Formats: sequence, C-alpha cells, structure tokens
Amino acid sequence: MRIVGGDWRGRSLKAPAGRDTRPTTDRVRESIFNILAHGSLAGVLENAHVLDVYAGSGAMGFEALSRGATHATFIEKDRTAQNIIQQNACTFRVARDIVVLPLDGTKLPSPPMKAKAPFNVVFMDAPYGQGMTSIALLGLRAKGWLAQDAALIIELGEKESCVIPPAFEVMDDRAFGITRVLFLCLSTPTE
Repeated sequence: MRIVGGDWRGRSLKAPAGRDTRPTTDRVRESIFNILAHGSLAGVLENAHVLDVYAGSGAMGFEALSRGATHATFIEKDRTAQNIIQQNACTFRVARDIVVLPLDGTKLPSPPMKAKAPFNVVFMDAPYGQGMTSIALLGLRAKGWLAQDAALIIELGEKESCVIPPAFEVMDDRAFGITRVLFLCLSTPTE
C-alpha cells in the first residue's frame, strides 16, 4: 500500500497482515480523494480535522493528512491495527497530529477532548455485511462527533444494503469494483 496523492505521494503505508482488516485499495482511495478535491466538496480537506472509523491501517486518515488536513483521529478496536497506525504516524512524522482511540464504532461514547471533535470529514469502512454502518452513523451524530457541515465518506460492499438514518443525505453513490462508496452530509442539525 502507498499514499496516492499529496505531500507524501508514493510513500509506503504499513497494513495489518491477515484477513482481519481489508485496506481500501489504492485505486479506490485515489478515486475518493479525486472526488473530494474536484467535486462539490472541493476544499473540504484544507486544515480539516478528520475522523477515520474502523481505521485498519489508517490509510484514509493519512491520505487526508497528506492532502491538507491538520489532524486525524482514528477509531480502531484491534490492537495490531492500532500499533500499525502509530507506526505509520511515526513514518510520516505526524505522531503529534493524530489520536488513536481503541473504541468499537458501534458503541461510541462522547468524544474525548484529545480527539479534537467535532469533525468535518469522516471516513468509515466498517466490516462488510454486518450492519455496523447505520449504528455507527447514529452514534456519531448522537454523541457529538460531527460538525454541522460534516462530510462523510462511507465504504460498503458492492451489493450491500445500508439503511442511511434520516439525519443524513446521500450526495453521491459510486461503485468501484467490489466497493461501493457513499458521500453523505448531515441533512438536519445535530442535537
């Protein structure tokens, strides 16, 4: 795996071994970030605080940092993946600009101070086919993780159905091989 754009373009990313994580492919990441750079969300990454939920290697958060975000918080409950994220942060010399939270995306508490919430950009890549995405979206909104102008980029399996809670609006829906990507925004104010 590698960073596909920005200041760290071409630099390698470590990823957890085995099948417990499913890193977003370079091609899908490049497509997502091209949409973020040139579509209706252009400029959203500049000085952003981003949240990477079900982070795995942290590829989405590190890609955002490479492209202008100033802080990334990673939610990942797997200890091996947490260590990989820390190693990647050291490689890119941004250990002070990240926070790794050992949380379950379906059981989110209110964000701790060190997370630097609320977030205006959120990446989420829950395990496919397990119904975790809807639950995590509700938790993010209810517990104060999201800024009013939050953009959420959600990865799903190509044929996976997902009930998007009414508080969110689908701005775009794209297919990239076996991956489906939804671009969401908040459609109602957070409470």
